[in-house]
Amino acid sequence: MVKKKMSVRREWTKDDVKTLKSLAKQKAGVTKIAKMLKRTPGATAAKAHILGVSLSTQ
Repeated sequence: MVKKKMSVRREWTKDDVKTLKSLAKQKAGVTKIAKMLKRTPGATAAKAHILGVSLSTQ
């Protein structure tokens, strides 16, 4: 039987949110921001949506 890797959810710290907002303001893009925060693009986009931050690169 193959063991499934368990994902560990990390809380968003104030520094994570601050970094997310500043990179979004610079129009860095969701994949670049996710890599810098060591999170998935989906989790990064979801948090940005909750905060009302646009991740548009245009």
